[in-house]
Amino acid sequence: MRIEEKAVAEMGDGEQQKMMWSRETIPRVMKIVGARLHQRDLVSLLLVSPWIHRALVSYSSLWLVLDFREKNKAGERLIAALSLPRYQHLKEINLEFAQDVEDRHLEVLRTEFHGTLQNLECLNLNGCQKISDKGIEAITSCCPKLKIFSIYWNVRVTDVGINHMVENCKHISDLNLSGCKNVSDKSMQLIANNYPELTSLNLTRCIKLTDVGLQQILLKCSLLQTLNLYALSSFTDKAYRTISNLPHLRFLDLCGSQLLSDEGLTCIAKCKDLVSLNLTWCVRITDVGVIAVAEGCRSLEFLSLFGIIGVTDKCLEVLSSCCSNTLTTLDVNGCIGIKRRSRDELLGLFPYLNCFKVHS
Repeated sequence: MRIEEKAVAEMGDGEQQKMMWSRETIPRVMKIVGARLHQRDLVSLLLVSPWIHRALVSYSSLWLVLDFREKNKAGERLIAALSLPRYQHLKEINLEFAQDVEDRHLEVLRTEFHGTLQNLECLNLNGCQKISDKGIEAITSCCPKLKIFSIYWNVRVTDVGINHMVENCKHISDLNLSGCKNVSDKSMQLIANNYPELTSLNLTRCIKLTDVGLQQILLKCSLLQTLNLYALSSFTDKAYRTISNLPHLRFLDLCGSQLLSDEGLTCIAKCKDLVSLNLTWCVRITDVGVIAVAEGCRSLEFLSLFGIIGVTDKCLEVLSSCCSNTLTTLDVNGCIGIKRRSRDELLGLFPYLNCFKVHS
């Protein structure tokens, strides 16, 4: 008889039941509960008892995510966490608005944890403003299977960093470059040439981009479903002439596209699967463009015309005849040419509306 079995045999009934509970019931409960807990709560549970610790660590599926969002000293915490065996099969790292994440931390990951990050699929570096092209090179070299990459609000990343990304990560389908003000048309060409399977792209406030860069994306990324061009006032109608190359496009944000006219919007109307279209402050738009959208995009659920003074009740009548059964959000605030824009009047045209104001 093994020593452990002998020890159990010598226990009283109450002690044996407690032992069986710890060995069998706790692991099963932890597997169920652990899958529903946030990572921070999981880590806290590790400290409760050796049995719970052993049970939780044994389930690798519970340790696929590292979340240091908004945490201080996140760079050092990330390195310390990756040294633990339970994070050997990591799929996601979230450092959104985390403090104290620098290039040097990402270089440590490349030199010491290259193997650990081989299966990483999602990386969020939003707001990590101390990271530059050097850091992008280091981290992307470790993540050949990366699919979702977000570096919102980073003014240190340039075309050089994007070049490292496309060289190292061949499978990205969701890319957020919002606020990366130093990427140019060269980056768009790199993305277009390397990511034909891209489904989501956010270029909000990438102010160096021109029609040439956007056209590259529209020509070569034909699987795009989501395209965010918020606060990009430099694009002209010319940029949108080939947008019909995106037959799967469902979400398009053009807020602040001040050079977009009815000509460009008529091209956009050929994207028949659109369900969400933000035209806020697209001040050159008139009824002609909105009517083209109504007739072309009959699955539209969200439409903002906020601040457009060139549209009238006429476009709402056509919208009602084409999209009254689908529209649930319609913002016509500030559209002084539309006279019937009270809540009751809009509900008379669009009975399924539940949101009348997108912008405050």
